[in-house]
Amino acid sequence: MRLMKLPFRRRRPTVVAGLAALALALAACSSSSAVVPPERTDRQDVTFKGCDKIACTGELNGAKYEIVMPTKWNGTLLLYSHGYRQAQASPPDFSAVDTSAEPAPGWPAAKDVGQALLEQGYALAGSAYATNGWAVADGVKADEDLHAFFVQQVGSPDRTLAWGDSLGGLITTVLSEKHPDWVSGSAPLCGVMAGPNKNLDLALDVAYAIKTLIYPGLKITGYASVDEAIANWVAAAKAIQVAGTDVAKGVPKILLIAALGDAASQTQDQDGSSITSKVTAYAESVLTALGYGTFGRYDIEQRVGGNPSQDNGVDYSTRVAPSERALIEAISPGATDAMLAQLATGERISADSAARDKLTATGTPVGAISRPMITMHTAADPLVLVQNQTVYRAEVSAQKKATGELVQLFTVAPSSYPSKPGASYGAGHCNFTEQSRVGVIDLLDAWVRNGVYPGSAAIAKAMGDSSGYQPAYAPGPWPAGS
Repeated sequence: MRLMKLPFRRRRPTVVAGLAALALALAACSSSSAVVPPERTDRQDVTFKGCDKIACTGELNGAKYEIVMPTKWNGTLLLYSHGYRQAQASPPDFSAVDTSAEPAPGWPAAKDVGQALLEQGYALAGSAYATNGWAVADGVKADEDLHAFFVQQVGSPDRTLAWGDSLGGLITTVLSEKHPDWVSGSAPLCGVMAGPNKNLDLALDVAYAIKTLIYPGLKITGYASVDEAIANWVAAAKAIQVAGTDVAKGVPKILLIAALGDAASQTQDQDGSSITSKVTAYAESVLTALGYGTFGRYDIEQRVGGNPSQDNGVDYSTRVAPSERALIEAISPGATDAMLAQLATGERISADSAARDKLTATGTPVGAISRPMITMHTAADPLVLVQNQTVYRAEVSAQKKATGELVQLFTVAPSSYPSKPGASYGAGHCNFTEQSRVGVIDLLDAWVRNGVYPGSAAIAKAMGDSSGYQPAYAPGPWPAGS
């Protein structure tokens, strides 16, 4: 397979590279061997204290943790950050949330993934956070505490690799930018890497369009309680379902709203191979975004003391691609311009500037990486758009302090699925194969341990033939301009 185009290596200017070479030459003259970073060791049997001597489960500053050690430790500590956990019961199943009994994620994602990593000699550590919801700052603090505890009580790792899913991917990114002193490399998976304000603004765009075109009774911000936020989601969801049964009038509205948020045309259950499947996928993606923008928004607004989102000045007509317009017009000629005119005259929303600044401060990546990073994202993610990776790549490119290297991997779903179990990769939020999850860690560990940039052959082997990995895939631009 060809070397993928999107992952890039930051190249130093010629003068800087020359100075670096001269410095290395001078170091060689004054020493019998070149200075090797501490991560560049290949020990496979590092001494540690076992769980019979230290507490491998417990609580640190209100956050439950778990540590799982291999029989023989290869010197690499994997520090895992879990994804978003609802602070209160929420749709679609309204399962009870018992934060006091919630286990710490010592086994990331799946038991088989954790077992495979243990068998290769990795040490696993993971923590819950002191709070649920948009707990980015709590997640970073929990990782800091757990790493310090591990070093003091268990053993000194040759390298620490941070990784996590979804909100945990954002936490991993913030942690890696903040602590290059001890985070040797990172692997944010399906992460919210464009930051909270961009993603919540996009959710507001979707909610605004639903209110304007489908459900005028929708309240978008300023919920008095989580119950009020959920009630708004439920009522809007019913209206969207009704709209989906009206081919001439309702379906074009769903298609336009999906276009504004660049919704995925595939989900884990819908392959988008027929117009019915595609519309269903769009509706599912719109409802997912609305959840983020209602009961998810409630939690965020409580944290930052107001509404951080806005759509003032947004020109929604620029957000409809020619292919999206053609699909709408094929169903209902003239509908696109009529709906855009409605959106142009609707009541727009302004952000509370203090709340917006506070949300930024909870944890927004700026691209200042100085250690190796490998990201992985499904091409069709209905919750955290794959274009989050586009934004982060641009941040890294523009960041003068970004001396590290970034590799971005993407998995693409097949064009059609069997009826069960649906897509096993590429479509759905964080829907990766177990082999690709383990493979990302192996690639990162080898990169940090050996200093060798992961080439195309190594990536293809690590990901596996059934992962959906496509080196030529490139996510588009962020849907909104701000």
